[in-house]
Amino acid sequence: MKVLVVGGGGREHAIVWKLSQSRHVDKVFCSPGNAGIAEIAECFDMGTGNYNELVDFVRYEWIDLTIVGPEAPLSKGIVDVFEKDNRRIVGPAKAAAQLESSKVFSKEFMKKYRIPTAEYKVFTSYLHAEDYVRMKGAPIVIKADGLAAGKGVIVASTVDEAIDALKRIMKDKEFGDAGNRVIVEECLQGEEASFMAFTDGTTIVPMVSSQDHKRIFDGDRGPNTGGMGAYSPAPVVTEDLEAIVMEKIMKPTVNGLRSEGIKYKGVLYAGLMLKGGKPSVLEFNCRLGDPETQPVLSRLDSDFMDISMAIADERLAEIDVTWKKDASVCVVLAAKGYPGAYEKGKVITGLDDVKDMENVAVFHAGTTFNNNGTVVTNGGRVLGVTGIGKDIKAAKERAYEAIKKIHFDGMQYRKDIADRALRKEKS
Repeated sequence: MKVLVVGGGGREHAIVWKLSQSRHVDKVFCSPGNAGIAEIAECFDMGTGNYNELVDFVRYEWIDLTIVGPEAPLSKGIVDVFEKDNRRIVGPAKAAAQLESSKVFSKEFMKKYRIPTAEYKVFTSYLHAEDYVRMKGAPIVIKADGLAAGKGVIVASTVDEAIDALKRIMKDKEFGDAGNRVIVEECLQGEEASFMAFTDGTTIVPMVSSQDHKRIFDGDRGPNTGGMGAYSPAPVVTEDLEAIVMEKIMKPTVNGLRSEGIKYKGVLYAGLMLKGGKPSVLEFNCRLGDPETQPVLSRLDSDFMDISMAIADERLAEIDVTWKKDASVCVVLAAKGYPGAYEKGKVITGLDDVKDMENVAVFHAGTTFNNNGTVVTNGGRVLGVTGIGKDIKAAKERAYEAIKKIHFDGMQYRKDIADRALRKEKS
């Protein structure tokens, strides 16, 4: 069988890597891909938003299934275009993807179906939002309504920080039209976790637990990023908590959408805040997380193509999804300046040395080739170095051991990925 993966980051590299291990898959295509993906798939760049041409390519190449990695194509309706042409594709349609593409839609949906989340208020007026922030005080959370590459949420510890965030989003249009509306939300306290599940619109199968690290610096300091690392399993997500999340969050979400005539197919991701054994939804994502995908798929024992086809054909109940007992830790190597303006074109060395290491996988996120065919940096998050071991400690040691062999000018990374899990294991 032939499969197409849409996207070109670390998440998509992990998806392609897992598909390439399938007994069903003869060839993988990826658009646009990156330097790492190019080693195991045929990459091509169709351009952004040209979904009819992509359908033509799928038809011409007799591709059996398409899997969408990033949120942007989902929010723009790539699934709708494919399904109109009766092409198998994994991902939610545009109406369902509003859970991620519009935080206002998501919050109002959760309120309607009594899904636990923080109290909030929606604003289109900067002055009204500022008055509300001054009245409520800090800490407080400011969210751009639309997609902002994981950077549109600002947790403000002071009123001045919150007002500055409002100015950046609503006046300076730092995130463009995504900031036409903002949500001002209570700041929930507790511990964050990522909860991802496969669903075909009826059956919901949870994945193994994971936690990511959003802040750029050690100790969870500095601005938010798309994610600086992740690990699996997350000790904070117990079996009892998983059952609560399924009953109070995942099932009501999928069933609520279906009751409104919206079938959700693909991956449903709930970013959770956990406190006292009770989960609240911080946000929904409509696809696999990045970098959570890297450690999670590293632990998947089942054939990913089997799962994907079952989602597309609405027969997920037939699949027995199994996981390895090993733990995994992914550490992101980022470019100098990230999450702000960052440098590109820096030569990456040491990748060949890491290839020979057991229980290590390096997933390319922002890479390309220069004119000499050398792998160079091409994004803010450059690589995701993933270690696998019998437990979190062993997996973390493996990841950081591999990082010592890799170098590019300006390389930055956190040194404390998975430390919170290790502290929990000791306590």
